[in-house]
Amino acid sequence: MFEKFTEKAINVVTEAQNIAKQEHSTSVLPEHLLLALVKEAKGISLKIFKSYNVDFEDLKKELAKSSKLETTELNLPALAFSDAMKVLLRKTLDLAARSGNTTVLYEHLFLAVLTEKNSNNYNTLQRLGFDIQKSKTLLEKLVQRKTKRLYHPEIDEAKEPEINLAQETDAIFNSKESAKVFERAVSKLSASNYEILGTEQIISSILEDKTTGLTKIFAQYGITAENFEEKLANTQSRQSEYAGRQIIFTPNAFRAMSLALQTAKELGSSVVLPEHIVLGLLKTKKGVAYDILKELHINDDELAHSIIKPIEKQMPETLTILRLAKQESRRLGRSVVGTEMFLLGIIGEATGIGAKVLSELEINIKDARNVVEKLIGFGNEYFDKEIVFTKRAKRVLEKAWGFAQNDKKERIESEHMLLAITTEPTSLAMKALEQLGVDAVEIKEGIKKHKC
Repeated sequence: MFEKFTEKAINVVTEAQNIAKQEHSTSVLPEHLLLALVKEAKGISLKIFKSYNVDFEDLKKELAKSSKLETTELNLPALAFSDAMKVLLRKTLDLAARSGNTTVLYEHLFLAVLTEKNSNNYNTLQRLGFDIQKSKTLLEKLVQRKTKRLYHPEIDEAKEPEINLAQETDAIFNSKESAKVFERAVSKLSASNYEILGTEQIISSILEDKTTGLTKIFAQYGITAENFEEKLANTQSRQSEYAGRQIIFTPNAFRAMSLALQTAKELGSSVVLPEHIVLGLLKTKKGVAYDILKELHINDDELAHSIIKPIEKQMPETLTILRLAKQESRRLGRSVVGTEMFLLGIIGEATGIGAKVLSELEINIKDARNVVEKLIGFGNEYFDKEIVFTKRAKRVLEKAWGFAQNDKKERIESEHMLLAITTEPTSLAMKALEQLGVDAVEIKEGIKKHKC
């Protein structure tokens, strides 16, 4: 029976057994289960009990007034469930099945107690002013699961502002390495007949520094400063750089820089490095520099993989979190990564401060997955679509970047991701955490404790 119970549900049953032992009961009764539910309550359930001023000690005294409990002074090693308790547990399984869940949640145990009319639990709660019907309605909504839900709640966020990449491009110059690249690129621009910086000057500048690991990767593909400059000298037109408006950069170079900024965040860096700039340029798939690379017979996917591989070896926490988030998205048949997937990624990463804080708050991957599945359901999008981030997820990543910079860290770490999630109170991640019995204050305090 209990193989279908979540960890939190099992904890409630175990606590009911402990209470029965402490009370010297001859068996585990429904009254012990209700006491355990109050003792283990978190999130919405805790709020329900608090709203009616139901606490453990008062409930225990009230139950004792009308309970005819059989007690023993013997120290029994394992207490059996009473017949009434067995009926209640079977009802719990039935409630879980009817709500479309393959597992039994804490809320199912709570519902089972509330549906046992004329029981001591039911009558006691009524005497305490507990609104049973209202609480049942709320709990039923929480456990109701739709097995198919193609629409992702965070997708339609048209009213929410886009990240202003034009302003954020300034962040590219925060990295000493990238700042040097642009200093050299501007010098090259001055020696040309152009006034606006393009991707060709940027790549030429990157190749000029022969001491970096990036130029060594380029060399493996036969790309040198010399043969790039040779191809550039034979380029007659910059037309492929102008896909939009003219700004400090050519439009295509600006797009490459914007993609470099986003790539840096997705690879867990709090600064934009030359590697990110090249990856951003490769994503544009256009421009003078890209055209020259294609003329040199470069496979851009292979080059990108060669650049990312050394970064992956450094095992940045955020890169691991985002990879796990995408895996969780695929598991649910989704082509979208929202904040709830970031949460699962943080838990799955397991070693960072973010994961440790959640573990200390008794959040585990099994229960978190169950809650997320209830929130977004399953889709069938993964097989034919590229996985993308919701606007809200991008904003969380953006805020995590800011927190990392404030901490003067070179990388975005799991605590920055988790802290950024708490700044989005209406996000799916925060809704999941609330249902798991955790709020933003607890998370912030946990992070603060680990950073001290």
